[in-house]
Amino acid sequence: MTASDGRIDTRDWALLAALSVLWGGSFFFNGVVLRELPPFTLVLLRVLLAAMILLPLLYAQRLPFPTGWIGWRPFVLVALFNNVLPFSLIVTGQMYIPSGLASILNATTPLFTVAVMALAGEEKLIIRRVAGVIVGLVGVVILRGGGLDFASGQGLGVLLCLAAALSYGISALIARRALSDSPPLATATFQLMASSLMMIVVAGVFERPWQLPMPGVATWFAVLGLAGLSTALAYIVFFQILRRSGATNVMLVTLLVPVTAILLGSLVLGEQISPREIAGALVIGSALLLIDGRLLKFPKCWLARARGREPA
Repeated sequence: MTASDGRIDTRDWALLAALSVLWGGSFFFNGVVLRELPPFTLVLLRVLLAAMILLPLLYAQRLPFPTGWIGWRPFVLVALFNNVLPFSLIVTGQMYIPSGLASILNATTPLFTVAVMALAGEEKLIIRRVAGVIVGLVGVVILRGGGLDFASGQGLGVLLCLAAALSYGISALIARRALSDSPPLATATFQLMASSLMMIVVAGVFERPWQLPMPGVATWFAVLGLAGLSTALAYIVFFQILRRSGATNVMLVTLLVPVTAILLGSLVLGEQISPREIAGALVIGSALLLIDGRLLKFPKCWLARARGREPA
């Protein structure tokens, strides 16, 4: 089933809510795991276990593997910009800022995607999207209030999370140009396999996971939740919504993820929710709705209908 009229039915709204919990939960799981494991080791476990979970599904659907460097190259590039860089940047950033704030900054991903697509000539940077980018940047400024405090590391954490959002935008461009014909499950699995190989090298050089103390049971449960729920299962739900309702509709999940992550961070990790974070999230959400454009169509549709009822 493929959406053709832009509407979302009850099932897809439920899937969007579920996806927001899965992706919002990743910031919570990161916060738990980072108490005992360093960031690169965390990312390695996330992508490696997720790839192992998706591989049986790939075999069940009898999807072929890429052949040679030419076949693997686009998956390696997407893995670099969609997994390795952003995951590493986000978890490193979360060592300096709360998980809720990291999730809000992650919600700027569509803003960076719009800019990357326009600069690459893939999409026109129309006035509505320009306004959305500006409003989104205002939201980021509100989040930081008095500015970037590099002495405490918070400013660095913000910049790392924004760099992750930019990396996601670049990965969208690469996937659009090189992997538009690849089955979604194959793209997810192959990029996770490539990410695993890269993270084995990165974690091995910088953190030597085999020399780390064995983490506790709670950390292992969080790692399994991060890999199984927030990565493997989240990909399946994401592609289900994408197939049924389209890319524009599935992008709406970014409005729900910060709310989920902030609530989990507050209820479970004891992180405080400041009025500034709430205001910044609302402004960023407004920017995404502006970019989406459907709210702007409501007045036009209402006026058109009103005129249609007017006597000739």
